[in-house]
Amino acid sequence: MDTPSTTTVNLLDKEYRVSCPRDEEIGLQQAAQYLNDKMKQIRANGVIGSERIAIMAALNLSYELLQKKDESLTENSDAQEQIRQMMGKLDHALMTIDS
Repeated sequence: MDTPSTTTVNLLDKEYRVSCPRDEEIGLQQAAQYLNDKMKQIRANGVIGSERIAIMAALNLSYELLQKKDESLTENSDAQEQIRQMMGKLDHALMTIDS
């Protein structure tokens, strides 16, 4: 694990100092940029107040995360079903060969 360092992120034209491991700074900057973009979109839609914008952004990002999680679970379920079907075909094929 890398030693923590302090980096600066910008959100809605304000600077925030954040501590994170050096090897995670790029990811933190990317996350901050994504959040900043979301917050600017919300502000452009007429929402006023930094706290309100932050809450709306958090809700939107939480919703996106849950959607991705649901998609992942569905894809895993589909993959598991395909594996079960292939295993059944293999079992059938092996029984046919053994007979």
